[in-house]
Order: sequence, then structure tokens, then C-alpha cells
Amino acid sequence: MVKKPEDPGQNPPKAYKDEHFINSPAARPVRILSEYLEPKARFAEHNIQDTILFFGSARIVSREQAEAELDALRKAGDETAAAEKRLALSEYYEATRELAARLTKWSKSLRGESGRRFVICTGGGPGIMEAANRGASEANGDNIGLGISLPFEQGNNPWITRRLSFEFHYFFTRKFWFLYLAKALVLMPGGFGTLDELFETLTLLQTRKIKKHLPVVLFGSAYWDKVMNLQTMVDYGTIDAADLDLMFRTDSVDEAFRFITEQLAQFALPHPGGRL
Repeated sequence: MVKKPEDPGQNPPKAYKDEHFINSPAARPVRILSEYLEPKARFAEHNIQDTILFFGSARIVSREQAEAELDALRKAGDETAAAEKRLALSEYYEATRELAARLTKWSKSLRGESGRRFVICTGGGPGIMEAANRGASEANGDNIGLGISLPFEQGNNPWITRRLSFEFHYFFTRKFWFLYLAKALVLMPGGFGTLDELFETLTLLQTRKIKKHLPVVLFGSAYWDKVMNLQTMVDYGTIDAADLDLMFRTDSVDEAFRFITEQLAQFALPHPGGRL
């Protein structure tokens, strides 16, 4: 029996348009490369060369939201201890918002003289991330959100500049873009993710994989003093005493602003395009 030729119908899809292939393990290198090339193209389009990174807990809410939640619980006669703690922590949201706004205004004032700008960048989510994006937006500045797809967070916050809002699948490509353009880091109280970013940055600085000068600000001494007793590592000889100088601790927006702007003016402005 002679086999009849199959009806070809429409042309088969090109490989890069074949969803079955693109989402397969075989195409993982293509997906990884896409999370490098697509942000690179967008950053170039918007002339993003330098960022100021903000990290911190996604669970810290604004003072307005915390007060509303506490008021609702009091009116209902419910337990308020957790809400009172959230209200106390909201000081870090407001400090982040203020600091991001001030840094954005300062950065915008540099454009005429140097053509360079330091753009606020976050992980794109709620909490401290939202506060930083919000502060930059309220100062009429572009800002970046490098989001990541997670099962318990619903998209990026609404304060991010639309064309600078990203969603990553891979943590390591997202981390690359966090640090590649960064000229300063601010870390508010946060959880595992914040600590992960902090220690990866410190490791890269200590091992000189990051060669540029990168000031790291830990905001909230009471929190960081309890979470990290790094002097113990010095005492045991697992790090050098000089490694503690990689971080600057403060509880003051004024002090953080002054430290960051002085560091950027001294080390970043004279060296355009400094990278890892």
C-alpha cells in the first residue's frame, strides 16, 4: 500500500516561537541568555548606567496602612500586638521613602553638569521595595524594579517606572543586574532574601570580584546589631577586622544621605561606567 503524503497544513513554527521547545529543559540556556540580553537592551535604551539599590523586608508596610490596620483592630476589640509591631516597623518604610526621594532629587541635579544619574533600583515587590520606588516616583524620577516570579507575591509594585519594570525567573540573573549597575546599597531590616543579598555583596567585595567602590549602608542599628554579631567572626579569625569597614551603620536618613552622596561624588562620578 502506497503511503499518502501528509497534509503539511501551516508551516511548522520557528524554534524560537515554539513554546514547547522554549519552555523545555533543552532551551534553558536560551531563557537564561534572554534574562541577560533583554534587560541590557532596555537599560541601554533608557541610558541607565548607575543605580542605588534598596533591599529590605517585603512585609514592612507604610505608616498609613499600619495605622489603619491597628485602628480597625481596636474598633473590633481584637488583639493588637502584631499590628502595633507593624506600626513600629513602618518607620523603616517612611525612612526608605524619604531617603529614596532625596537621593533622586540629588541625582537629578547632577544631569546638567555630568550627564550621569543614579537611579533607584529595588526588587520590585511590596514593603521596603515599594517604599523606595515610591519615594523616587514622588520625586519625579525614573526608578527600576527587578521583580521575580514567586508563588506568594502578585507582581511588581505600582510605583516603578513602567518601562523599567522587569520580571525574572532566575535569581542569579536578577542578582547580576542588581549588582552590575549598582554604585551604592541601602539595606533596611529584612529577612533571608535581604541577608542573602548582603552576604553575596560582601563576599564579592572581600574577594575583589567587585572591583569598583561600593558603599553598603545598614539602616537600623538595633535590628542589625541583633541579627548579625560579625565581631564574633573577627574574634575567631574567620574574617579580618577590616572587613567590618565594608558596611556603614546608621539610624539617620540625614546621615545615610550624606554618606551615600559623598561616596558617590568621590568614587563614582569621576569614573563613569565603573562595573563589577
